[in-house]
Amino acid sequence: MELRVLQYFLAVAREQNISAAAQSLHLTQPTLSRQLKELEEELGKQLMIRGNRKITLTEDGMLLRKRAEEILDLVGRTEKEIAQSDETISGDIYIGTGETDGVRQIARTAHQLQQRYPGILFHIVSGDAVDVCERLDKGLLDFGILLGDIDKTKYHYAELPMKDTWGVLMRRSSPLAAKEAVSPRDLWDKPLILSRQMDNKSGLYRWLGKDPTELHTVATYNLIYNASLMVDEGMGYAFTLDKLVNTTGSGLCFRPLHPKLELGMYLVWKKSQIFSRAMELFLEQLRENLTAFCAEAE
Repeated sequence: MELRVLQYFLAVAREQNISAAAQSLHLTQPTLSRQLKELEEELGKQLMIRGNRKITLTEDGMLLRKRAEEILDLVGRTEKEIAQSDETISGDIYIGTGETDGVRQIARTAHQLQQRYPGILFHIVSGDAVDVCERLDKGLLDFGILLGDIDKTKYHYAELPMKDTWGVLMRRSSPLAAKEAVSPRDLWDKPLILSRQMDNKSGLYRWLGKDPTELHTVATYNLIYNASLMVDEGMGYAFTLDKLVNTTGSGLCFRPLHPKLELGMYLVWKKSQIFSRAMELFLEQLRENLTAFCAEAE
């Protein structure tokens, strides 16, 4: 399977039309059709359904599209890293993270490093723990920020001193808004909006003291902004981490949990990860900042 042919396939998937794809690739239509046919023969799978006006990917075709995008992205990154001058410190650093105020420390470190080395470019990729780990394992991310428990046998890691505090996002008109903190019993009969990655590792179900089947879950979310809209529309109460939603001047408010429930935070990277000079400098600067952070906290 050649990279060139994968690029052809992605062009057709994007254009959904062989003629349009051929034109964008500066190929003749028969040449492109032949390359695609040979790719299907090589894989032994039908990748696309050819209609009169539109090309539709099969399930195998959609899988190949995803993998081809990952492969070409990784190839592009590798070429850029190898082509970098030894005299100039530059390059791309890819960091995957969920929604957490801890990203502020990463942003501060990135800004400091870019002031010294303007050629370093940061890419922050948002996703939950499953997304971040999958991209880390495939080499599409250099670092990941994970909350809660991590697989310490699989990753090198630096424990971050910041803690995220769980709480509930609700309307200011809610009866629970009059409380300074929310207890498990307060929520047993309430409509709940939960993160899609919420499981027993987060400790929330243990805190609630109920099995998931005993709770009144009305929706799940991936991005807290979307959950805040559901709360604003009166759908329910959203479990979230503190400082993620600016409730100032809005009809919403955040109330922490009681007993307090915190979530640890880790910067992780693959044990087989080969560090570029830019990555080394980033980790050095981050560790320096975290040492200062801990000293100030004391």
